[in-house]
Amino acid sequence: MKASSTASDILHTARNLILQGGYNSFSYADIAQVVGVRNASIHHHFPSKALLVQAVVAAHRADVQSGLATLQQQISDPAEQFRAYLAYWSDCIASASTPFCVCALLANELPVLPPEVAAEVRAHFRALAGWLGSVFEQAQAAGTFQLQTDAGAEAEMAMATIHGAMLSARAYGDPQVFQLIGDQLLGRLRGN
Repeated sequence: MKASSTASDILHTARNLILQGGYNSFSYADIAQVVGVRNASIHHHFPSKALLVQAVVAAHRADVQSGLATLQQQISDPAEQFRAYLAYWSDCIASASTPFCVCALLANELPVLPPEVAAEVRAHFRALAGWLGSVFEQAQAAGTFQLQTDAGAEAEMAMATIHGAMLSARAYGDPQVFQLIGDQLLGRLRGN
């Protein structure tokens, strides 16, 4: 079932507020002001903040899975799939359209997140690591990547590097930092 326009607006606004400052940086009153509804309307769609943020993360996970599936349909070479994944984030960071992965940002807050939100965040990391591991395994079999350890460990290192590059780009206020780190990561995987 498709979310109502109001529910979609609430989710979009909550996502943007999370990206700006994390889980505890906003309230329903902040969302109500942006969306132009009363707090009661937000509670109607999302009875608690935990359920709202869980829905934001679930929507993010669905978008990621859809994007990765589309990427695999459009690009057959696994090394190029990974390069395209890096390019996606580089473009998002440069345009400031999505300057950070919402799950990476929330992972920093795992000790204080409600259990249902933490479970969604962890599920995102497991799914992304699984996809990266599969891509790396295929790229190694094709001879385009020269992995220094097993594909699963390389996937975890790459995921940490990518999320760290997002942090560095934010810290320096320079999107090129992400691009530089991503290029180095890709070069290392290719054995350059």
